[in-house]
Amino acid sequence: MTALLIVVVAALLGVTVWQISKIFKLSKPVGEGDSPIANNKDNEKQGQLMLIFMILFYAFMFYCFYEYSRFYLPESASEHGHDYDQLMFITLGVIMTVQLITQALLHYFSYKYRGKQGKRALFYADNDKLEFIWTIIPVVVLAGLIIYGLFSWSEIMNPVKKEEARVIEIYAYQFNWKARYSGEDNTLGKANVRLIEGVNQLGVDENDPYAQDDVITRELHLPVDEPVIFKFRSQDVLHSAYFPFFRAQMNVVPGMVTQFSFTPSKTTKEMRNSDYMVDKVERINDIREEKNEVLEAEGKSTLDSYEFDYYLMCNKICGVSHYNMQMKVVVEPKEDFEEWMKEQQQFKEVIAQNN
Repeated sequence: MTALLIVVVAALLGVTVWQISKIFKLSKPVGEGDSPIANNKDNEKQGQLMLIFMILFYAFMFYCFYEYSRFYLPESASEHGHDYDQLMFITLGVIMTVQLITQALLHYFSYKYRGKQGKRALFYADNDKLEFIWTIIPVVVLAGLIIYGLFSWSEIMNPVKKEEARVIEIYAYQFNWKARYSGEDNTLGKANVRLIEGVNQLGVDENDPYAQDDVITRELHLPVDEPVIFKFRSQDVLHSAYFPFFRAQMNVVPGMVTQFSFTPSKTTKEMRNSDYMVDKVERINDIREEKNEVLEAEGKSTLDSYEFDYYLMCNKICGVSHYNMQMKVVVEPKEDFEEWMKEQQQFKEVIAQNN
């Protein structure tokens, strides 16, 4: 309460000083420089400030691109990621080109055509040629980007090797994920949230023969260079399955099944050994070491050393623990993946053990 009163008193003092300054200004005699109409000196000053602002603006922009480039995501870890990144950089390139030209012209024209006493501005009621130019160019550019984007989206959503793709269900609930693998039949059994009971936490239909060999896990393992079709379900609210390194995201909607597919192209080990990730992990661990020194001095438990892993995250604000809704993703060679699958229990085995 004391702090709030201090803030209120400081604000009132500020208002009082401001009002007093206005009174003093009004009490002064009107001078030559007090006219509300801009003169040549004012226009010259404002024009120069526009040029200075333009230079500082571009200097700061390029500095940010250089300084914060280390926060960009590395090369994608999925086959479609290259096209995705290419589309994004083409779009950014078009936007930056337009921005560089129009922003520079805005500030340059503000200086070149600054007001001068006795000089009148030339007025155009309309100009059909200019209207046509600045209408047709954005239409053509945007149409090209949209068409390119539609083709890229179509290729992502309709993989060529669809028949060979492994089918995996990603099940979302506050505040975690589970994965359900189709077994040897590569067909997921039927499921419904109304069937959730006991150990059957995904609501899988126990009477469906396709469900008997399904495998439910809390960690997602994917074989490298093999296409995967993901089926998404939500138990409660709207979630969003976000795979940043695979350039994939799909909303997970209660009451319906959404779908996305991609082919992992880099194992977890390969990504860990990339130059980008080695540098990032080193920087993070340096920060943790500094933090650990403080924690040790305070007698608190220290932070573990960081090691990179792929993660599936939720990209919709779904509740109080949304920030921590994630599942580890392991991309590995097919042989390792098959060995891991053999260690997992099938749905029929889990049900049998609990009956």
